Amino acid sequence: MKYYSTNGKAPEADLHKAVVKGLAEDRGLYMPEHIKPLPKEFFDNIDTLSFQEIAYTVADAFFGKDVEAESLKKIVYDTLAFDCPIVKVEDNIYSLELFHGPTLAFKDVGARFMARLLQYFIRQESNEQVNVLVATSGDTGSAVANGFLGVDGIHVYVLYPKGKVSKIQECQFTTLGKNITAIEVDGVFDDCQSLVKSAFMDEELNKHMKLTSANSINVARFLPQSFYYFYAYAQAVKKMKEEGKNQDVVMCVPSGNFGNICSALFGQKMGLPIKRFIAANNANDIFYNYLQTGKYEPKASKQTIANAMDVGDPSNFARIYDLYKGDHSEVCKHISGATYTDEAIAVTMRQCFSATGYILDPHGACGYQALKDGLKDNEIGIFCETAHPAKFKETVEGIIESEVAIPERLAEFMKGTKQSIELSKEFADFKSYLMKQ
Repeated sequence: MKYYSTNGKAPEADLHKAVVKGLAEDRGLYMPEHIKPLPKEFFDNIDTLSFQEIAYTVADAFFGKDVEAESLKKIVYDTLAFDCPIVKVEDNIYSLELFHGPTLAFKDVGARFMARLLQYFIRQESNEQVNVLVATSGDTGSAVANGFLGVDGIHVYVLYPKGKVSKIQECQFTTLGKNITAIEVDGVFDDCQSLVKSAFMDEELNKHMKLTSANSINVARFLPQSFYYFYAYAQAVKKMKEEGKNQDVVMCVPSGNFGNICSALFGQKMGLPIKRFIAANNANDIFYNYLQTGKYEPKASKQTIANAMDVGDPSNFARIYDLYKGDHSEVCKHISGATYTDEAIAVTMRQCFSATGYILDPHGACGYQALKDGLKDNEIGIFCETAHPAKFKETVEGIIESEVAIPERLAEFMKGTKQSIELSKEFADFKSYLMKQ
């Protein structure tokens, strides 16, 4: 499979180059030259297959020509060492719980897959160290850091906005040591993302050290996220058969940098029978406004209680735009939008807990409310609960006025000692630091 740049000015790349480089030479994002549809028989029997079996079929369609079959199977099965169940919250609304991995966030899937695929390619090269740069607004940093922890030949630099991630999230990537370095940037997430992109474009820096990205700009990070949409559909089909129902499936995705919903749209292109998607935003409503007006106008990000979605210029918009050839009406056929203030998110969390006993995290609350607002007759809605509510313990407890238990594996992170490097948001400072490494 060849990969082209969304900016259209870079040479095509094979999967090896796309994964190791992360970003194309013209600063565009890599896109597969074609998306392979899956056979009807696969979807007819999908409810009888395991998560790993479903994921391997999807992975083979994307990566099968570039990765030896047994190696790819091992990567998939090692990645998915945990479940992603759908859980009934109320009639016709289900939560896709994506927090059962090691860092209790949806990004565990993409990060673990990418770590294993990158190591597969590194073993085919020289012993030169690969340096992974990742910007995080919350969960990406912990998922990537833990996915790559202790992997030979790889060093990870996690850039995060000072004072703008939860304490528990911060503990998950600043206490690890080994091959993980946390960089505390005096700015917002968009500044961190800008530093990462600028590093890839700096010729001197790239001669000094081999760089790649583990953000959802990397094809090995965002494409595997499609696995759990296929699995969610399979579970929904099984439940509908048990209940004698025949409903259309709608997926709602809390969206920040838009890698998560982008992978879902790729799944739909492969034949996944999801009727439509809803992109749920917090107060950072750039994509929502694009849907209304056809104009994409990035803004400075706003800080909210759903901090992992605090993105003012979502990178993966370029992929969505490319996927639908820039046709605004075509985008709107497949995705609708919703946007919620902090106050609205808090109301949703309180009402859901009071009515159902289900504890939402602030991001999942956006997805749940968007389904409440937009689900139609004869539809079953599934929203992504992207992180365990305990990762936002103080916020959630303050809203629902009830204790949120901390899972044991999360509590372990909190026992470590914080280690971080403080830097300004100026690229010159970041480059100077990396040139000394």
